[in-house]
Amino acid sequence: MNKLQKMIYGVAVGFSLAGPCLAEVHVTYVKPEQFFDINQTDREQILNDLTTHFQSLDKSLAPDQTLNVEVTALELSGQVKERFRGNPVRVLKGGADWPSMHLRYRLESKGQLVRSGEDDLANMAYLNRMNNYPTSDYLRYEKQMIDDWFRNWLGATKK
Repeated sequence: MNKLQKMIYGVAVGFSLAGPCLAEVHVTYVKPEQFFDINQTDREQILNDLTTHFQSLDKSLAPDQTLNVEVTALELSGQVKERFRGNPVRVLKGGADWPSMHLRYRLESKGQLVRSGEDDLANMAYLNRMNNYPTSDYLRYEKQMIDDWFRNWLGATKK
């Protein structure tokens, strides 16, 4: 074994002794081009931001758990009416323009199924609730909706 191989082997052994695997959250989107209120220009950024938010929830999972989320429908809060300086402007009325999402999920622990199912998420009172995300966060109401689902879902999972 040469020096490089010994170093790689040592690092690999070190990682294997480091303890349990970290929790993971994987997100996929089914036919995102059909999410009708997200235009092609903004789709990639919006889906990346939502993916990052879902992945931030891994801190609440057990270290050996993996949550797979498949988003099959997504409607953002408000309506995009125009663009200002290249950015979309959403008009929020608080009526029937709440954010919603349909998703399928699968929670595994050490490769074994713990829980799976489908849920419809909605944040119907999105303008009438406290929101901890800054007003500058384009997806603040969607993130709040995901947080609510995850908190309720995780509570049911731990029972």
